[in-house]
Amino acid sequence: MVRVGIIGGAGYTAGELLRILVNHPEVEIVFVHSTSNAGNYLYEVHGGLFGDTELRFSDSYDLTAVDVLFLCSAHGRSREFWAENARPAGLKVVDLAQDFRDESEGYVYGLPEWQRERIRTADLVANPGCFATAIQLALLPLARAGLLHSPVHVTAVTGSTGAGVKPSATTHFSWRSDNLSTYKVFEHQHLKEICRNLGFDDIRFVPMRGDFTRGIFASVTVDCPLSGEQALALYKDYYADAAFTFVSDRPVDLKQVVNTNKCIVALEKHGDTLVVSSVIDNLLKGASGQAVQNMNLIFGLPETTGLKLKASAF
Repeated sequence: MVRVGIIGGAGYTAGELLRILVNHPEVEIVFVHSTSNAGNYLYEVHGGLFGDTELRFSDSYDLTAVDVLFLCSAHGRSREFWAENARPAGLKVVDLAQDFRDESEGYVYGLPEWQRERIRTADLVANPGCFATAIQLALLPLARAGLLHSPVHVTAVTGSTGAGVKPSATTHFSWRSDNLSTYKVFEHQHLKEICRNLGFDDIRFVPMRGDFTRGIFASVTVDCPLSGEQALALYKDYYADAAFTFVSDRPVDLKQVVNTNKCIVALEKHGDTLVVSSVIDNLLKGASGQAVQNMNLIFGLPETTGLKLKASAF
Protein backbone atom coordinates (compact mmCIF):
# COMPACT_ATOMS: atom_id res chain seq x y z
CA MET A 1 0.00 0.00 0.00
CA VAL A 2 1.12 3.55 -0.76
CA ARG A 3 1.00 5.61 2.43
CA VAL A 4 -0.36 9.11 1.73
CA GLY A 5 -0.18 12.42 3.57
CA ILE A 6 -2.01 15.60 2.58
CA ILE A 7 -1.09 19.16 3.53
CA GLY A 8 -3.83 21.78 3.14
CA GLY A 9 -6.73 19.39 3.49
CA ALA A 10 -9.73 21.73 3.62
CA GLY A 11 -9.89 23.12 0.06
CA TYR A 12 -11.64 21.93 -3.08
CA THR A 13 -8.60 20.14 -4.52
CA ALA A 14 -7.97 18.28 -1.25
CA GLY A 15 -11.65 17.32 -1.07
CA GLU A 16 -11.54 15.85 -4.58
CA LEU A 17 -8.23 14.15 -3.81
CA LEU A 18 -9.75 12.51 -0.74
CA ARG A 19 -12.86 11.47 -2.69
CA ILE A 20 -10.54 9.53 -5.02
CA LEU A 21 -8.10 8.20 -2.45
CA VAL A 22 -10.63 6.79 0.05
CA ASN A 23 -11.58 4.27 -2.67
CA HIS A 24 -8.13 3.81 -4.20
CA PRO A 25 -7.26 0.10 -3.82
CA GLU A 26 -3.51 0.73 -3.32
CA VAL A 27 -3.63 3.67 -0.87
CA GLU A 28 -3.66 4.16 2.88
CA ILE A 29 -4.35 7.74 4.01
CA VAL A 30 -2.09 8.39 7.01
CA PHE A 31 -2.83 12.05 7.75
CA VAL A 32 -4.77 15.03 6.41
CA HIS A 33 -3.36 18.25 7.79
CA SER A 34 -5.46 21.35 8.44
CA THR A 35 -4.69 23.60 11.39
CA SER A 36 -8.07 25.35 11.29
CA ASN A 37 -10.00 22.05 11.23
CA ALA A 38 -7.85 19.94 13.54
CA GLY A 39 -9.92 17.30 15.31
CA ASN A 40 -12.89 17.57 12.98
CA TYR A 41 -14.00 14.64 10.86
CA LEU A 42 -13.12 14.99 7.17
CA TYR A 43 -16.80 14.74 6.30
CA GLU A 44 -17.58 17.81 8.41
CA VAL A 45 -15.74 19.88 5.78
CA HIS A 46 -16.08 17.60 2.74
CA GLY A 47 -19.71 16.51 3.10
CA GLY A 48 -19.52 14.01 0.25
CA LEU A 49 -17.22 11.83 2.38
CA PHE A 50 -19.92 11.13 4.98
CA GLY A 51 -20.21 7.36 5.33
CA ASP A 52 -16.89 6.74 3.52
CA THR A 53 -14.34 7.52 6.21
CA GLU A 54 -14.00 8.28 9.91
CA LEU A 55 -10.65 10.02 9.52
CA ARG A 56 -10.12 13.37 11.25
CA PHE A 57 -8.04 16.38 10.31
CA SER A 58 -4.76 16.71 12.18
CA ASP A 59 -2.72 19.75 13.21
CA SER A 60 0.49 17.70 13.12
CA TYR A 61 2.23 15.47 10.58
CA ASP A 62 5.07 13.01 10.39
CA LEU A 63 6.68 13.09 6.96
CA THR A 64 8.63 9.90 7.70
CA ALA A 65 5.34 8.00 8.05
CA VAL A 66 4.26 8.42 4.42
CA ASP A 67 5.51 7.43 0.97
CA VAL A 68 4.00 10.38 -0.89
CA LEU A 69 2.96 13.86 0.19
CA PHE A 70 0.33 15.89 -1.65
CA LEU A 71 0.64 19.65 -1.20
CA CYS A 72 -2.80 21.22 -1.61
CA SER A 73 -2.26 24.63 -0.03
CA ALA A 74 -2.52 27.99 -1.77
CA HIS A 75 0.02 29.11 -4.34
CA GLY A 76 3.24 30.18 -2.64
CA ARG A 77 2.69 27.99 0.40
CA SER A 78 4.65 25.03 -0.98
CA ARG A 79 7.91 26.96 -0.96
CA GLU A 80 7.10 28.15 2.55
CA PHE A 81 6.44 24.56 3.63
CA TRP A 82 9.83 23.34 2.42
CA ALA A 83 11.54 26.34 4.02
CA GLU A 84 10.20 25.04 7.33
CA ASN A 85 10.49 21.27 6.80
CA ALA A 86 13.15 18.84 5.58
CA ARG A 87 12.07 16.24 3.03
CA PRO A 88 12.93 12.73 4.28
CA ALA A 89 14.97 10.56 1.94
CA GLY A 90 12.70 8.65 -0.41
CA LEU A 91 9.60 10.77 0.16
CA LYS A 92 7.75 11.47 -3.09
CA VAL A 93 5.91 14.78 -3.50
CA VAL A 94 3.07 15.86 -5.77
CA ASP A 95 2.55 19.62 -5.51
CA LEU A 96 -0.82 20.93 -6.69
CA ALA A 97 0.22 24.60 -6.37
CA GLN A 98 2.06 26.59 -9.04
CA ASP A 99 5.27 27.04 -7.05
CA PHE A 100 7.46 24.58 -8.98
CA ARG A 101 5.77 24.35 -12.39
CA ASP A 102 8.87 25.90 -13.93
CA GLU A 103 10.65 22.63 -12.99
CA SER A 104 12.88 24.42 -10.49
CA GLU A 105 14.46 22.60 -7.54
CA GLY A 106 14.25 19.18 -9.16
CA TYR A 107 10.50 19.09 -9.88
CA VAL A 108 9.15 17.43 -13.03
CA TYR A 109 6.13 19.00 -14.71
CA GLY A 110 3.35 16.45 -14.30
CA LEU A 111 1.48 16.35 -17.60
CA PRO A 112 1.52 12.60 -18.38
CA GLU A 113 0.59 13.03 -22.05
CA TRP A 114 3.85 14.94 -22.46
CA GLN A 115 6.25 13.59 -19.81
CA ARG A 116 5.05 10.14 -18.77
CA GLU A 117 8.50 8.54 -18.66
CA ARG A 118 10.07 11.39 -16.69
CA ILE A 119 7.22 11.24 -14.17
CA ARG A 120 7.74 7.50 -13.64
CA THR A 121 11.25 8.15 -12.28
CA ALA A 122 10.53 11.44 -10.49
CA ASP A 123 10.65 12.10 -6.75
CA LEU A 124 9.06 15.55 -7.11
CA VAL A 125 6.16 16.34 -9.44
CA ALA A 126 4.57 19.75 -10.07
CA ASN A 127 0.95 19.21 -11.04
CA PRO A 128 -0.17 21.42 -13.98
CA GLY A 129 -2.71 24.20 -13.75
CA CYS A 130 -6.27 23.54 -14.87
CA PHE A 131 -6.40 25.97 -17.80
CA ALA A 132 -2.85 24.91 -18.68
CA THR A 133 -3.92 21.27 -18.88
CA ALA A 134 -6.88 21.93 -21.18
CA ILE A 135 -4.96 24.29 -23.48
CA GLN A 136 -1.77 22.24 -23.70
CA LEU A 137 -3.70 19.09 -24.53
CA ALA A 138 -5.42 21.05 -27.30
CA LEU A 139 -2.07 22.14 -28.78
CA LEU A 140 0.57 19.52 -27.94
CA PRO A 141 0.23 17.49 -31.18
CA LEU A 142 0.64 20.64 -33.29
CA ALA A 143 3.55 21.90 -31.18
CA ARG A 144 5.44 18.61 -31.38
CA ALA A 145 4.88 18.51 -35.16
CA GLY A 146 6.36 22.02 -35.49
CA LEU A 147 3.08 23.46 -36.74
CA LEU A 148 2.70 26.48 -34.42
CA HIS A 149 3.85 29.52 -36.41
CA SER A 150 1.10 32.14 -36.21
CA PRO A 151 -0.84 33.55 -33.23
CA VAL A 152 -2.96 31.06 -31.31
CA HIS A 153 -6.28 32.41 -30.04
CA VAL A 154 -7.83 30.77 -26.98
CA THR A 155 -11.12 31.43 -25.22
CA ALA A 156 -11.75 29.18 -22.24
CA VAL A 157 -14.59 29.17 -19.73
CA THR A 158 -14.17 27.74 -16.22
CA GLY A 159 -16.54 26.88 -13.42
CA SER A 160 -16.59 28.71 -10.09
CA THR A 161 -14.61 25.99 -8.27
CA GLY A 162 -11.57 27.08 -10.28
CA ALA A 163 -11.32 30.10 -7.98
CA GLY A 164 -10.91 27.95 -4.86
CA VAL A 165 -12.98 27.43 -1.73
CA LYS A 166 -12.46 30.90 -0.24
CA PRO A 167 -15.43 33.10 -1.23
CA SER A 168 -14.90 36.25 -3.27
CA ALA A 169 -17.01 38.85 -5.05
CA THR A 170 -16.91 36.84 -8.28
CA THR A 171 -17.60 33.36 -6.86
CA HIS A 172 -20.66 33.72 -4.66
CA PHE A 173 -23.96 32.46 -6.07
CA SER A 174 -25.79 35.78 -6.39
CA TRP A 175 -23.12 37.23 -8.69
CA ARG A 176 -22.20 34.09 -10.61
CA SER A 177 -25.72 32.93 -11.39
CA ASP A 178 -26.95 33.96 -14.87
CA ASN A 179 -23.67 35.78 -15.44
CA LEU A 180 -20.53 35.59 -17.58
CA SER A 181 -17.32 37.64 -17.47
CA THR A 182 -13.72 37.79 -18.63
CA TYR A 183 -10.70 38.25 -16.37
CA LYS A 184 -6.89 38.46 -16.66
CA VAL A 185 -7.19 38.81 -20.44
CA PHE A 186 -3.83 37.94 -22.10
CA GLU A 187 -2.26 37.92 -18.59
CA HIS A 188 -3.43 34.71 -16.91
CA GLN A 189 -0.73 33.09 -14.75
CA HIS A 190 -1.05 29.74 -16.55
CA LEU A 191 0.30 31.28 -19.76
CA LYS A 192 3.85 31.00 -18.43
CA GLU A 193 3.77 27.23 -18.14
CA ILE A 194 1.83 26.81 -21.37
CA CYS A 195 4.27 28.86 -23.46
CA ARG A 196 7.34 27.34 -21.83
CA ASN A 197 6.20 23.77 -22.40
CA LEU A 198 4.96 24.28 -25.95
CA GLY A 199 8.01 26.29 -26.94
CA PHE A 200 5.73 28.97 -28.42
CA ASP A 201 4.88 32.31 -26.86
CA ASP A 202 2.25 33.94 -29.10
CA ILE A 203 -0.83 32.56 -27.34
CA ARG A 204 -3.63 35.09 -26.89
CA PHE A 205 -5.72 33.74 -24.06
CA VAL A 206 -9.07 35.12 -22.91
CA PRO A 207 -10.21 33.36 -19.70
CA MET A 208 -13.88 33.52 -18.76
CA ARG A 209 -15.91 32.82 -15.62
CA GLY A 210 -18.87 30.57 -16.34
CA ASP A 211 -22.24 30.12 -14.71
CA PHE A 212 -21.53 26.57 -13.47
CA THR A 213 -19.46 24.99 -10.72
CA ARG A 214 -16.96 22.71 -12.44
CA GLY A 215 -15.41 22.08 -15.82
CA ILE A 216 -13.37 23.93 -18.44
CA PHE A 217 -14.33 24.37 -22.08
CA ALA A 218 -11.42 25.70 -24.14
CA SER A 219 -11.86 26.79 -27.75
CA VAL A 220 -8.52 27.11 -29.55
CA THR A 221 -8.17 28.65 -33.01
CA VAL A 222 -4.93 28.32 -35.00
CA ASP A 223 -3.73 28.50 -38.61
CA CYS A 224 -2.95 24.98 -39.82
CA PRO A 225 -1.78 23.70 -43.23
CA LEU A 226 -3.14 20.19 -42.65
CA SER A 227 -6.44 18.97 -44.02
CA GLY A 228 -9.12 18.00 -41.53
CA GLU A 229 -8.33 14.33 -42.05
CA GLN A 230 -4.59 14.90 -41.59
CA ALA A 231 -5.13 16.89 -38.41
CA LEU A 232 -7.41 14.21 -36.98
CA ALA A 233 -4.82 11.53 -37.78
CA LEU A 234 -2.06 13.61 -36.14
CA TYR A 235 -4.05 13.99 -32.92
CA LYS A 236 -5.18 10.37 -32.77
CA ASP A 237 -1.62 9.18 -33.29
CA TYR A 238 -0.24 11.52 -30.61
CA TYR A 239 -2.80 10.41 -28.02
CA ALA A 240 -2.93 6.74 -29.03
CA ASP A 241 -1.30 5.64 -25.76
CA ALA A 242 -2.88 8.26 -23.50
CA ALA A 243 -4.87 6.81 -20.61
CA PHE A 244 -7.34 9.70 -20.31
CA THR A 245 -7.12 11.96 -23.37
CA PHE A 246 -9.38 11.09 -26.26
CA VAL A 247 -9.91 12.57 -29.72
CA SER A 248 -13.49 12.94 -30.91
CA ASP A 249 -14.70 13.33 -34.48
CA ARG A 250 -17.84 15.11 -33.32
CA PRO A 251 -18.58 18.17 -31.12
CA VAL A 252 -17.96 17.79 -27.39
CA ASP A 253 -19.62 19.14 -24.27
CA LEU A 254 -18.68 19.53 -20.61
CA LYS A 255 -21.00 16.82 -19.31
CA GLN A 256 -18.89 14.23 -21.10
CA VAL A 257 -15.98 14.92 -18.75
CA VAL A 258 -17.31 16.43 -15.51
CA ASN A 259 -16.66 14.02 -12.61
CA THR A 260 -13.97 12.21 -14.65
CA ASN A 261 -10.22 12.44 -15.23
CA LYS A 262 -10.76 12.64 -18.99
CA CYS A 263 -9.82 15.25 -21.52
CA ILE A 264 -11.69 15.10 -24.82
CA VAL A 265 -10.47 17.12 -27.78
CA ALA A 266 -12.45 17.67 -30.97
CA LEU A 267 -11.27 19.19 -34.24
CA GLU A 268 -12.99 21.26 -36.92
CA LYS A 269 -11.20 22.52 -40.04
CA HIS A 270 -12.49 25.69 -41.73
CA GLY A 271 -10.34 26.75 -44.66
CA ASP A 272 -6.84 27.36 -43.31
CA THR A 273 -8.08 27.49 -39.71
CA LEU A 274 -8.20 24.62 -37.24
CA VAL A 275 -10.56 24.94 -34.27
CA VAL A 276 -9.75 22.62 -31.36
CA SER A 277 -12.24 22.17 -28.53
CA SER A 278 -10.80 20.79 -25.29
CA VAL A 279 -12.94 19.86 -22.28
CA ILE A 280 -11.87 18.74 -18.80
CA ASP A 281 -13.10 18.74 -15.22
CA ASN A 282 -11.00 21.49 -13.62
CA LEU A 283 -10.93 19.70 -10.25
CA LEU A 284 -10.02 16.28 -11.63
CA LYS A 285 -7.95 16.23 -14.83
CA GLY A 286 -7.21 19.88 -14.03
CA ALA A 287 -6.06 19.16 -10.47
CA SER A 288 -6.65 16.21 -8.14
CA GLY A 289 -7.36 13.46 -10.66
CA GLN A 290 -4.18 14.29 -12.53
CA ALA A 291 -2.31 14.36 -9.21
CA VAL A 292 -3.43 10.78 -8.52
CA GLN A 293 -2.55 9.82 -12.11
CA ASN A 294 0.96 11.15 -11.42
CA MET A 295 1.13 9.24 -8.13
CA ASN A 296 0.15 6.05 -9.94
CA LEU A 297 2.96 6.58 -12.44
CA ILE A 298 5.53 7.28 -9.72
CA PHE A 299 4.70 4.05 -7.88
CA GLY A 300 4.47 1.85 -10.96
CA LEU A 301 0.68 1.42 -10.80
CA PRO A 302 -1.59 1.45 -13.85
CA GLU A 303 -2.45 5.09 -14.58
CA THR A 304 -6.17 4.44 -14.31
CA THR A 305 -6.05 2.92 -10.79
CA GLY A 306 -8.70 4.62 -8.66
CA LEU A 307 -9.65 6.91 -11.53
CA LYS A 308 -12.24 4.95 -13.47
CA LEU A 309 -14.87 7.62 -12.86
CA LYS A 310 -18.13 7.90 -14.77
CA ALA A 311 -19.46 11.20 -16.09
CA SER A 312 -22.95 12.25 -15.05
CA ALA A 313 -25.00 12.73 -18.20
CA PHE A 314 -28.03 14.31 -16.50
